[in-house]
Amino acid sequence: MKANKFDEAFDDNQEDILEHLDLSKAKRPLQSQRRVNVDFPSWMIDSLDREASRIGVTRQSIIKVWLAERLESQESKHHHES
Repeated sequence: MKANKFDEAFDDNQEDILEHLDLSKAKRPLQSQRRVNVDFPSWMIDSLDREASRIGVTRQSIIKVWLAERLESQESKHHHES
């Protein structure tokens, strides 16, 4: 499928475009993973688990989202100060 037809199908919801993609080769830019270990107090783990359960995500997901939000906020704050 040519790019213009693909764009049109996507924009118009004419068909499921996923069948035209090779997702095994998909990559997210700047999203390489590195493992870190962090120790949290028990009360914090319990709170994280409750909130993660409430919104239907894993503990790891909520930690990543909250850290990303904070880092983006800090970056934006420092950018405006410059």
